[in-house]
Amino acid sequence: MKKFNFKYRKISLVTAVIATAMTLSAFIPSQEKPKEEKFSNLKVLPKNTTPEQLKEVMHDFNASLGVKCGFCHAPSKDDPKKMDFASDENNHKNIARDMMKMTAKINKKYFHKGSKEGEIKAISCKTCHNGQKHPEMKIASL
Repeated sequence: MKKFNFKYRKISLVTAVIATAMTLSAFIPSQEKPKEEKFSNLKVLPKNTTPEQLKEVMHDFNASLGVKCGFCHAPSKDDPKKMDFASDENNHKNIARDMMKMTAKINKKYFHKGSKEGEIKAISCKTCHNGQKHPEMKIASL
């Protein structure tokens, strides 16, 4: 009877250890690298722009122009409550692209002499917009 009891305990212990290991392995995070988000329709920003970089640029637009995402992005055709970020239907998006090119050109021509390109951002959206959708135009008097 003692041999049977010992074998039973041994089998129970091994089964419990295996069950515990299997249960714990379900909670170990996957070793797969998360897929890097690929954005479609980036025409001015580099194709390898990270989600963090893109968010930073978009938040800069929000603050500099005092607008929300829908100012430049068209609503989704499937669900108008969501944005279709890749769409070019809203012309403000193309205007924003032109403005990005313009500020980059000004910064490169006048403010990057002797420095690494991209280091100095002397001219930005906020320079002219100052939190407004459309920059205030004043005629300088001499």
